[in-house]
Amino acid sequence: MAGTIRVLVVDDQEVVRAGFGALLGTQPDFTVVGSAADGAEAVRLCRQARPDVVLMDVRMPVMDGIEATRLITDATPPAAGSHPTGGGTTSAGGPPRIIMLTTFDLDEYVYDALCAGASGFLLKEVTAERLFDAVRVVAAGDALLAPAVTRRLIGEFARLRPRPPQRATLLDALTPRETAVLRLVAEGLSNTEIADRLVISEETVKTHVSRVLGKLRLRDRTQAVVTAYESGLVVPRGTR
Repeated sequence: MAGTIRVLVVDDQEVVRAGFGALLGTQPDFTVVGSAADGAEAVRLCRQARPDVVLMDVRMPVMDGIEATRLITDATPPAAGSHPTGGGTTSAGGPPRIIMLTTFDLDEYVYDALCAGASGFLLKEVTAERLFDAVRVVAAGDALLAPAVTRRLIGEFARLRPRPPQRATLLDALTPRETAVLRLVAEGLSNTEIADRLVISEETVKTHVSRVLGKLRLRDRTQAVVTAYESGLVVPRGTR
């Protein structure tokens, strides 16, 4: 993206905040605009500092990362049609994209965070290069997790902790082809695989994905997977 990527680091441990801040500071295209020790402070700083990306711890005092994520992502809903499907930038005036920091790979709180609006998650022992790549990918509007990984994570917790389907009017705005594309995105297929499955061009798939995100007011493919499960469009394996 043009210019520097503004990053906010949120963790209740000072050594973690300092460590991530120092790592990010080594990159010329990153600017650390602040750090917070709890979710409430993160919400306040997001309003003031306007970061592009937030590295958010899950478990914190005062307000945890899940509630903070929900408040931050709900503060400025994305405008319809403004979502990149890849290679774009964080839309001006929209909320920052949030990467959850967790100690455990399959953390049930991560599932809740994705449902609350996070764009993905990283383990706290992540390598420096992986951290840098993740911030750049999320800032560009891409999904941090591979579609198949997202599907497995959300599908597993949706199976273990089913929620009442919220389908009905939510997906009514989609055309049959857009619904089919959303289903395949939720099943973990890439744009190339969806194009092969539906016998259409990859560019057409990108257009459909963009329209799905715009109509459903979603930020990225991760949120599309969450919506597909929560709407009942896709049913977790083992629950049929």
